[in-house]
Amino acid sequence: MNRDHNPVPGKWYENLEDGEVFQVLSVDEDSELIELQYEDGDVEEVDYETWQELDLELTEEPEGWTGDEDDENYDDRDDY
Repeated sequence: MNRDHNPVPGKWYENLEDGEVFQVLSVDEDSELIELQYEDGDVEEVDYETWQELDLELTEEPEGWTGDEDDENYDDRDDY
């Protein structure tokens, strides 16, 4: 039961069926694929039909989420 959420890159969603939290990384309209990154860092692609079948709710970015920022800040640590 989708709550009519269109996949928006940068937004976080919770799958209410399994409690997993993920961020939409990209939406490829040509191939109809949506790239997701889960809270644990795993990346997955789902098709638009699968997306529509998910029971989703918009949610906040998980507390302590670092995502790609770790890579950006890694070089800063060498300065110390």
